Amino acid sequence: MITAMGDVMRRAHEKGWITTRDGNVSVRRKGTDIMYITPSGTRKTILHPESMLKVRLVPSGYEILSKDAEPSGELSMHGMLQRYHRATRAVVHLHPTSTIAAMFAGWNLQELAGEFPELHRYTRVGPSVPVLPICSDELAIKTFEAMTNKKESGTNMIKFDIIGQAGHGVCAVASNPWDAFEHVERLEHICQIVLASGKKPPNTCNIL
Repeated sequence: MITAMGDVMRRAHEKGWITTRDGNVSVRRKGTDIMYITPSGTRKTILHPESMLKVRLVPSGYEILSKDAEPSGELSMHGMLQRYHRATRAVVHLHPTSTIAAMFAGWNLQELAGEFPELHRYTRVGPSVPVLPICSDELAIKTFEAMTNKKESGTNMIKFDIIGQAGHGVCAVASNPWDAFEHVERLEHICQIVLASGKKPPNTCNIL
């Protein structure tokens, strides 16, 4: 699982979904409060298991156990999504070009997903969040609310596999890094198709 964290980031860079130092991924160890996360500002093409930072989730937030580097600036977002799930979970945050472009053009990703069975059969797309400062608690909270549909359900249960973050990227969750990566890949593929079609969006994005 920890090896897969670096492999996923290298593949994302090959696809052009991140530049060298962008993106982040975390994995929570099953049955524990321990989470591993990518370091901040490092070259994502050379990440290896020993590069990952160890973090303990605590009631007040988190405790950084690895002291030789800084964790990803999106640590708050990863922590919120990992906190309420005891099984192994991966959280992947990337910047897929066509998906970001589709949101910028006004496409509602959640509605768009319903038009493509090869996407919605395997990937649940939630509402996008608005443009917010990166690495902020506000972005972390809005991402968590979108993933859990919290305004409607009032629970901490993750209800979607991926959500868009306007002007920024996407956040995907799964039981391992590669499955989360596949959610990103599916959404990116249908966004490429829609943008290539030249069709204009009927409405604005579904943003919380």
